[in-house]
This record gives sequence, C-alpha cells and structure tokens, in this order.
Amino acid sequence: MKYVIVTGGVLSGLGKGITTSSIGLNLKARGLKVTAIKIDPYLNCDAGTMNPFQHGEVFVLEDGGEVDLDLGNYERFLDVELTIDHNITTGKAYLAVIEKERHGDYLGGTVQIIPHVTDEIKRMITSVAESANVDVTLVEIGGTVGDIESMPFLEAVRQLSIEVGKENCFFVHTTLVPILPVVGEPKTKPTQHSVKELRAVGIQPDAIVARAPLPLGKEVRQKISLFCDVPLEGIVSAPDAGSIYEVPLILNRQGLTDYLMHRMALKGGEADMKEWKSFVDRITSSRDLVEIALVGKYTHLQDSYMSHVEAFKHAGARANVKVKVRWIESVDIEKRGVDILEGVHGILVPGGFGDRGIEGKVMAIQYAREGEIPFQGVCLGFQLATVEFARHVLGLEGANSTEFDPKTPYPVVDLLPEQRGVEDMGATMRLGAHEVVLKPDSKARDLYGSGRVYERHRHRYEVNPAFIPKLEAAGLLYPGMSADGRRMDVLELDGHPYFIASQFHPEFKSRPLSPSPIHYGLVSAALKFRG
Repeated sequence: MKYVIVTGGVLSGLGKGITTSSIGLNLKARGLKVTAIKIDPYLNCDAGTMNPFQHGEVFVLEDGGEVDLDLGNYERFLDVELTIDHNITTGKAYLAVIEKERHGDYLGGTVQIIPHVTDEIKRMITSVAESANVDVTLVEIGGTVGDIESMPFLEAVRQLSIEVGKENCFFVHTTLVPILPVVGEPKTKPTQHSVKELRAVGIQPDAIVARAPLPLGKEVRQKISLFCDVPLEGIVSAPDAGSIYEVPLILNRQGLTDYLMHRMALKGGEADMKEWKSFVDRITSSRDLVEIALVGKYTHLQDSYMSHVEAFKHAGARANVKVKVRWIESVDIEKRGVDILEGVHGILVPGGFGDRGIEGKVMAIQYAREGEIPFQGVCLGFQLATVEFARHVLGLEGANSTEFDPKTPYPVVDLLPEQRGVEDMGATMRLGAHEVVLKPDSKARDLYGSGRVYERHRHRYEVNPAFIPKLEAAGLLYPGMSADGRRMDVLELDGHPYFIASQFHPEFKSRPLSPSPIHYGLVSAALKFRG
C-alpha cells in the first residue's frame, strides 16, 4: 500500500482538500485505484451536530455518515462513494481508545497518547486502506502544522511512514506564499517556517504545493527548494484558479504526478484527461448566463451550500451555460419583501434547521409558484413548499411543520414516527441513501430516466400522509416516494413549467461528468425562462 499524506501550513483554507482531490484524480487518470481519508482534529465524533457556520456544509455519504465537506470534494473529483470510516476525528479516536480501556483491552496498563491513541489512528487509516483494495490511499490532515489538536495525527503518520517504509509514503505540504502589495514580490518566509515546524515533529515533506495569487517563477521555487530541502521538481506553484476543477491540470503540467509516481515506484499508463479537460473548457468558456437565487439561512458562509454550488457548475457545463448564484438570506426577504428576488431566472430553497428565516423561505416559494419561475426545493425546501401550498391554495391558515409550531392546527409536516422520543442528536436522523420510486409521466422520472433511484437523505420531519389526498386534488403532486409508499420524497406542481422539490439531497451525488438531474432540470428551465 502506498500513502500520500497531505498537510497544511501557515493558515487554514489554502485548499488542502482540493490538492488531495487533484492528486487523486491525476493518479486515477493513470489507471491507478485510489481512495481518500480526511482527518479532522476536532473532538466531535462526526460533523452531524455542527452548525454550518462552524465548518461549512455537512456532507452526507451513501452509508449515512455525516462528514466534513472535503469528502464531498473527494467524491466529486474521484467519482467514488466513501464511507463514514473515511472521516477520522479526534473524537472517534479517543472514544475508541476509552472504550477499549473500559473493556480492559490494555491489561491494566497506563493509557497514553503515545502509543495508544497514535496506534488507534494508524489502525483506522490502514483499515480503510486495506478494505478499499486500492493502490494509493490519500490522507489529508486537517488544521495547520503547529496546532495542538493536530499533533497526535502528525505523530501517527510519522510512525506510519517508518512502518510501511519511506518509499511507500509521500508527504505533500500545502503552504502560503503571500505577495504583499507594498513590496509586490512573493515572500517565502512563511513557507520556510511552516516546513521548519513540520520537520520539528519528524516529517520531511517530499513536495510543497505553494499557494499564491499568481504563478511563482523559477527563482522563487528554487529558493523554497533550497531552504526547505525539497527537490525542485517537488516545488509546485498553485496560483489562484478560475475553477477548482482546473487544479488537477495545473498540478499535472508542472510534473507533480510524474515526480510522485517515480518517487513511489508506481506504474501506470498514459493520463486520460480528455473528458475532464472538456468539462473544464465548458465551465470556463461558456458565455451564456442564467441567475439562480439560493434562498438560505447560512448564506453568510457560502461553504454551507458547497454541494449546491458545485452541482450548478456540473449542470451548467452540461447545459453549456454559466450559473450565477444570487445569495439571498431568507431573513432579508422577511424584512424587505420578495422584490430582492426580481430578475432571477430560477429559485432554489435548500435545507436547514431551526425556525429562523422560515417565513422568508415560504415567501420565496410563493413568489416562484405564482410567478411561474423555475423552482427547486431540497429537504426543508420540500417541506416548506408543502406548507406554502397548504396555506395559500388550500386555505389552511396556520398550516406549518411541527418543528416550528408544535401546536399548528394543520401539521402538514410532522416528525418521523421513529423520531419520537429520540434524545441523542448525533447520527439519529434518517440518513444516507434510500430507494425512491418515481411514478411514470412525472418530470422527476423523465429527468432521472429511471423509475427507481437511490438518493441521500438527512431529515427528521416528513410530509404528513394524512394531507396528501387534499394536496394532490388541488394540484400539488407527489410522484416520488419511499419503496414502502409511506414517505413522500418528490413533489411537483401541476401546470407549472418547473416546480420540483425533493426530501432527499440530490446535490450530494452530483458529479462533474454526471450532474444532479434535478439541478440540471432547474438550470435548463431557467434558460428557457430567461428566453
């Protein structure tokens, strides 16, 4: 087994996840089998209970794992389905060690960070690598070198590199090379100090991915090579790119893949990037434009909706159009009215939790319904489309979800039966991929091209089946449901050009070369609406 370990220095947010994904894609293009692991040094066992403002979007995997958004990038770039085991957290590692200690597995010994926690981390990494049956396992260590929280993980991969042999472990360090406006030249000192920190814990990087606003010249790369003791071919310039999907091509052009494969004695064929290049060309060269409003509760941190943004890029490439997202905070609609939506060609109301901004979302849905503007609802957006229709078409005044009004006279959205009495919030929702049956003669069926699909869910509440007959009689149809027919999964508005919502999250399975069908439908409808 070969391991590629990606670390970060200077500051967070440099793109370790995109670097990891890009390296993996380039190796896969050479015919190698790859998988990826994300290590998050927080004490949470998973990302499921985190507010999106804390860490951005909570990405949901096929097996129901609620994980860091970087695993979404791995899945999109590598076109793979990962599992909850591919996300390792401090909480997971410590919990496993404590459970073993309580069970008596350490035979009364003193339990310590080294070797017990580091051994557990190594076990988690190697277990995933072995079960995935791949040639290369990529491991991204979250946080920044020097953080207290990251120390056990850095020590664990240092030990791992010795145990598997240096020829089977390749360290990539992502750092910042700022260009200060005052002097106008790249400064390598932050990179030098970052590598010094990394070497202090016993890790010598094999390659440095140097993030900078502009491409770095040879002299700067030579300076980094000299001071950081890394061969020049291992110093890669990663300037700001127009699209994250260009990054694999940028790294490849500088020979990083060739250098890595030579260093690790990996054998592969010629890179096949034809489809990927075509996809990138369509993203960067499309001149047609549609504007879609994303009416959310967490729009001040756009990473909260990363998968939707990427799904629009995928759909836009397929439709040969650029999708401009107009970020609308639903609370602002409550304050200023729906006029702030004027001029958009489509509206997306995504998921969320809590009652803040709910009425603003309902107003946006009504605006889309009455104005025949292309509309897509997801999860909470699906539930609120039902609420809006019940209130304003059926005349059920006060209709609501019991999540927001437990005493509503018309609980058109209610708690899942199995959720009643649940006290622990972590990993207790309806999670992961579930079968959805689509009726013939529905837009959803036409978009998917199949009557049975598997999509990922993340919710506690559902549309109340008791109200379905009244809703459908008035024109709000539910052509998609669970395999047992008990749960509504898709709704469509009869007579509307494009009004579709889903209880599931289609954005999580969208891929660059295989976009989410419902997002693609929205983009296509927006193009027609724009005229």
